[in-house]
Amino acid sequence: MPKTFPVDTSDSATINPSQSLDKLGIVSSKVERQIDELQKLKGQLEKTFLPPELKLKAERMLESLGRMQGSVGYNAEYNSVERYLDWICNLPWDKRSEDQLDLDKARDILDSTHYGLEDIKERILEHLAILKLQKEAAKNQETMDLGKEIEKQGQMRAATLFFVGLPGIGKTSIAYTIAKSLNRQFIRIAMGGMGDALQLRGQSQMHLDAEPGLIIKGLRRAGTKNPVILLDEIDRTAESARAQIMGVLLELLDPEQNFAYMDHFIDYPFDLSEVLFIASANNTAGIANAVLDRMEEIMMPGYADDEKIAIAKSYLLPRQLKLAGLSPDVISFEEEVWPSITRPLGFDAGIRTMERTINGIVRKAAKKLVLGQGQKFVISLQNIKEYLPKW
Repeated sequence: MPKTFPVDTSDSATINPSQSLDKLGIVSSKVERQIDELQKLKGQLEKTFLPPELKLKAERMLESLGRMQGSVGYNAEYNSVERYLDWICNLPWDKRSEDQLDLDKARDILDSTHYGLEDIKERILEHLAILKLQKEAAKNQETMDLGKEIEKQGQMRAATLFFVGLPGIGKTSIAYTIAKSLNRQFIRIAMGGMGDALQLRGQSQMHLDAEPGLIIKGLRRAGTKNPVILLDEIDRTAESARAQIMGVLLELLDPEQNFAYMDHFIDYPFDLSEVLFIASANNTAGIANAVLDRMEEIMMPGYADDEKIAIAKSYLLPRQLKLAGLSPDVISFEEEVWPSITRPLGFDAGIRTMERTINGIVRKAAKKLVLGQGQKFVISLQNIKEYLPKW
């Protein structure tokens, strides 16, 4: 007699067709979501200008991602591809700002923000003059051959300006003014304390926490491929990584190499030949000779007392009054006061100490104004100690 087995009729053993349908619905919804995600990435890629080889690479990445739909590793791969496309689609491959080539206007901008520095201002005006002549030659039908040569070479590859001088003498601020006079975006990359060349170069996508380097990040923020990039304090990089960082700087600053700059994350050459690089340092110690050879060194000497007074009258005092919300006639200085506040703590090559001094005087006058202790304040030798900040 054949054996019989009891049949489990409990709820757990009951086959529920609706549960199977629910699972199928979840899977179907997941696949639809993944299809929508993929279409969005394809749409982003189609409406963005990219170099042909890079666009082909991105399309192959999307094809590979499409074949992974429904698999366990899809989400991780999607995040990687989506992040990469976000970067390459937001870089200024063909976007540039229009240079301001009016030399008189550029001179006014330079003079309005910085006193003296005639050699530096003349160097910038020379650069503008060459750019202007190049563009005119390219448009002139009578000089077609010259225009073709300029087009072949690209924009004039100016040597990197390298400002060397003591702290506080305006190396960073003059770089910003140069960008303003050229009508270009400004990017500052702080090199002080940098301990890894990958901060500049970027990291390969093989690493989970990979990201582009500071150069590519700056270009994305600027939105143009011809900004002014300041490499600030290149003499203060960490000693342990100095050799590697100098190697990256060598490629950045060499016109024969930077037209195909390779960031490890982007993994495709980016043309930096239209970028105007500016570097700054307190001294040249620790900077590789090969890097120095690719820069035009400009020494920025410290300011004399009469120069500091001129800067204080024309630039520092008006700026501090504006920042404090005071009208220009609220505070005035008698002429003989200026020498006594030029160097209250001894010699300073720059103007930061004097700027702090003027800021302290303005603060004390502002307090008196708010407390109703006066409407206008004249700073004289008799009352200067009342206003000088106490350190």
